Formats: sequence, C-alpha cells, structure tokens
Amino acid sequence: MKAYLVLDLSVNDFGGFKKYIAEIPAFIAKHSGKYIVQGVQPTIIEGGWKSERMVILEFPERQNAEAFLSDPEIQDLFKVRHNTTTSNLLLVDGCT
Repeated sequence: MKAYLVLDLSVNDFGGFKKYIAEIPAFIAKHSGKYIVQGVQPTIIEGGWKSERMVILEFPERQNAEAFLSDPEIQDLFKVRHNTTTSNLLLVDGCT
C-alpha cells in the first residue's frame, strides 16, 4: 500500500535551506519516493491552517517512507530543514 509524507513548512532562512532543496531529491529517489506536490503555496479552504508551502511525497510502501526517515545518511540534511524552517511532517497510508 502506498504511503505519503506530507510536509507543511515555512522557510525562515532561504539561503541555508538551499542545501536541503539541492540534496533531498537524491534521497527521495534512493527510497523509491517521488514528489506529488513540490513546495507550492496551498490555498486554504477551511480551518485555521496557516501553511506557506506544502510538499507531498509518495512512496510505494510504508516501509520505504520509514527507511527514508531513518536513513542515517540523511539525518544531517533533516537538521538543515529543522534549522531553516518551521515545519510539520505527517506519514499517512494510502487507500488500498
């Protein structure tokens, strides 16, 4: 069953964030993921959500997404995202 990582973020330091933008696609591909939505400004329809940018990644199986998240080679890059953005990240399973 497909799994999705949903990232809602606001970039606080674009200069520092450029490293993440440049390097993250290789790790996504390494774990058989692909962009469904790539850093677009969402249109808020309902609720108090204040998302500035949205990214949705699709993985063929949940274990691919979990391997992506726990990959030791990517942890420093995640720190770059944590230090340059305010973000929320969800992992959700797709429908069968």
